[in-house]
Amino acid sequence: MAEGVTVRTIVKFLSHEQSKEREEAVSLLYELSKSERLCEKIGSVNGAILILVGMASSNSENLITVEKADKTLDNLAQCENNVRQMAESGRLQPLLTLLLEGSQETKLSMATYLGELVLNNDARVYVARTVGFSLVNLMKHNNMQSREAALKALNQISSYEESAKILIEAGILPPLVKDLFTVGSNQLPMRLKEVSATILANVVNSGHDFDSIPVGPGRQTLASEETIHNLLHLISNTGPTIECKLIQILVGLTNPPATSVSSVVYAIKSSGATNSLVQFIEAPQRDLCVASLKLLQNLSPHMGNELASSLRGPSGQLSSLIALVSESAVITEEQAAAVCLLADLPEQDKGLTRQMLNEGAFQSFISRIVSIRQGETRGNRFMTPYLEGLVKVLSRITFALSEQSAFQVCRENNLASLFIELLQTNGLDNVQMASATALENLSQETKNLTKLPEYPPPSFCASIFPCLSKPAVITGLCRVHRGACSLKETFCLLEGQAVDKLVALLDHKNEKVVEASLAALATLLDDGVVIEQGVQVLIDAEAVKPILDVLLEKRTENLTRRAVWTVERLLRSEEIAYVVADDPNVSTALVDSFQHGDYRTKQIAERALMHVDKIPNFSSIFSSTA
Repeated sequence: MAEGVTVRTIVKFLSHEQSKEREEAVSLLYELSKSERLCEKIGSVNGAILILVGMASSNSENLITVEKADKTLDNLAQCENNVRQMAESGRLQPLLTLLLEGSQETKLSMATYLGELVLNNDARVYVARTVGFSLVNLMKHNNMQSREAALKALNQISSYEESAKILIEAGILPPLVKDLFTVGSNQLPMRLKEVSATILANVVNSGHDFDSIPVGPGRQTLASEETIHNLLHLISNTGPTIECKLIQILVGLTNPPATSVSSVVYAIKSSGATNSLVQFIEAPQRDLCVASLKLLQNLSPHMGNELASSLRGPSGQLSSLIALVSESAVITEEQAAAVCLLADLPEQDKGLTRQMLNEGAFQSFISRIVSIRQGETRGNRFMTPYLEGLVKVLSRITFALSEQSAFQVCRENNLASLFIELLQTNGLDNVQMASATALENLSQETKNLTKLPEYPPPSFCASIFPCLSKPAVITGLCRVHRGACSLKETFCLLEGQAVDKLVALLDHKNEKVVEASLAALATLLDDGVVIEQGVQVLIDAEAVKPILDVLLEKRTENLTRRAVWTVERLLRSEEIAYVVADDPNVSTALVDSFQHGDYRTKQIAERALMHVDKIPNFSSIFSSTA
């Protein structure tokens, strides 16, 4: 029966429309597969194993057909070529069994083939659970072929987070680190060190806690200073491809909420590697550039001053970074990473801001924001971090308004109006927060910028008989700042519906957005303005209840401190104090701040309680502060 085209004909019947014919065909193949000599012949028929694998896992075939297909495949697994075909078709167990139980030669062959397969994520997890430990042992062999086969298989498996975690439990970290750092006769060739670095990058980016896993002598971990120093040394002495993978390892060790970031920062500082890492921003290889930008962004909250200093140095990386952010109409991953790095640098670094002004960065970023808002820039998955980064970088100019050039950019581009518009960018918390903070900074300058009216000198008679004179009446003055105000020239929040839009954010779910919005509104109650009129503005905007709600919610310490300050200013209005005096919840919140707040908050809470007659004016604390 097995002669000629008979087997091929039987295989064709596996795809027959009638289930009876399919059942008979698979039953016949099952009988033939009992002969080891025919297994290879059946497997050589194009599509035979693929169809059998489909039948064995089918939910629509009858149980007899499914069972016979499964048994046929078990018989066909006697031939290694068939095992490979099964693995390619998604039936991995025969290959994994040979990898676990076969001869050394067979194990090597199966591991090699496993490294060539394209696996889905479920398959990666299954393989890691089944043979992960065996592959880790195989990579420890002195035989270079075995190590190469194991590394390539592990590279395939480690690229999914869940399977990477399984490999960590299987003990993959110590031999990987050893392979990377070993030099001498037993060292891996550079092409395999690149594979080791790729696997380690995959594993480290799985989100595991690596502080407690020893990888070397003396219970060294991946985050140990010596390990990081070795990585940095390797980075500076290899080619771009492996450099990229090694930097990705550092990215994984510093990705929030990693606890190892402080160790990495310390090692980078102690080795003097900051400038070397910053130089990779200009790498022509896209992957290397993106990896370095991500690493620097992760580091910036912890060593922002050092990074800012390095960027504005003579090498010119700041110029490259600014050019990268603005270079193309389609937003790329590099652009998003670059602007996010700039956004995380210290806002108070006026030297950096000054250099960005000289480079024309802010005008360029304003154009990009406007282009995005007008729909001229095509959106993609990098749009959100890119826009958030642009707005936060733009907001840093409002921290340097003492610089005449910064002040001019804000006026000429009507930045106050742009930031007010950005307050309504719903769903982008970081954009709203940065915009509110920028408006706070701008509004703090209004009292210094407003043009106070110049009253004409009294006439001779009026100077002798004041009762005969009438005070000059000048219309159009800002009631809070007592002068001529505008949104563009003096950044006054009473223009452009800024107050209403800031009040609307006081019930935001993100407490940082609430805090930034409240801080901006509080500038209308600050020293140097007409506080009574500022209170009235907030009353007119129906802001009093939302502000009291912020106080009552006690979401964060900073937000509560800010709310206590604002409420005390509001309670200077007898109208508000009269209403609040009958609200026990507000009184309780103020008493709590008076009892448990820091020294300054206690003082402010005490004054607020005095406004509602909850504390007498002869309080000892108030007397001492007076």
